[in-house]
Amino acid sequence: MSQQDESLRRGDLVEVKTPSEILETLDADGTLDLLPFMPEMLEYCGRRLKVAQRAVKTCTSGTRAGSTMLGFRSDDVVLLEGLRCSGADHDGCQKACMIFWREAWLRKVKDANPESKPDLAGVEQLRTCLKTSIGPNKYFCQASELLRATRPLSRLERFSKCLREISDGNCSVSQMFERIGIWVFWKVRRVLLGAYGRGNNKSTPVESLSLQAGDCVEVKSMELIRQTLNEDAQNRGLWFSPDMRLLCGRQQRVEKRIDKIIVDGTGEMRQLRNTVFLEGSHCGCSHVAFGGCPRDEYVYWREIWLRRVNGPR
Repeated sequence: MSQQDESLRRGDLVEVKTPSEILETLDADGTLDLLPFMPEMLEYCGRRLKVAQRAVKTCTSGTRAGSTMLGFRSDDVVLLEGLRCSGADHDGCQKACMIFWREAWLRKVKDANPESKPDLAGVEQLRTCLKTSIGPNKYFCQASELLRATRPLSRLERFSKCLREISDGNCSVSQMFERIGIWVFWKVRRVLLGAYGRGNNKSTPVESLSLQAGDCVEVKSMELIRQTLNEDAQNRGLWFSPDMRLLCGRQQRVEKRIDKIIVDGTGEMRQLRNTVFLEGSHCGCSHVAFGGCPRDEYVYWREIWLRRVNGPR
């Protein structure tokens, strides 16, 4: 599938290849062009799924939103609908990254084709070739290797990638104009006024609500949240991004607590406290990344930015 006319596009139905076929594409580190095939991906061998979009470009993330736009070294990476890493083979990492898929690991199929049943022996053989760590508290996964599997994009390349997003069917012309408009607005505002929501704290405060999945909360007002932030709009290293203001005053349910995540580019497992994911709250990457990013990362919420709400939403 290396030719442009054979490249997968949004909406295409694909089948994840068999473990033996995937193993043939991997090097000694279990990677293809430096992108790891992770043990968490094994369960999808033989499954048929739809392409969500081509990964024309991406950015980094962690406890602070990334702003460096990156491109994969080879143009053969897609995302499949709804597939996130469970972290089960990486000591329960809770980051829930969207999984990147090389086209060499997939085959385009028709609706009438039956799903394949992966050979259990092949699954175990492939599993033994996949590493998950490179040392104490240093993990090996797509997040840890993202900077090696990609390269920074020049300003001109960033524009061309936005055009590719449109031509590849990832978004419409109007959607891309909207993304770029959002980026320009917040870029200018940041230059003129500094970080949105910045506070005056030298040492930012802490609050624990002991929230659990399913709890109903209300996002505090921007005025109250600002009182918890430093001049970089951070609370203990966690950035309150401009798009998060859209939930101020709204009630949301907690999806889960976040205690540990693997950091992009380093493989370090970082411990988090008093932090949760809220249902449906994903990164508004257009605010910080030119033209947006396909990773659709979860947004991290400090409990001090929330108040518990009793009863139904």
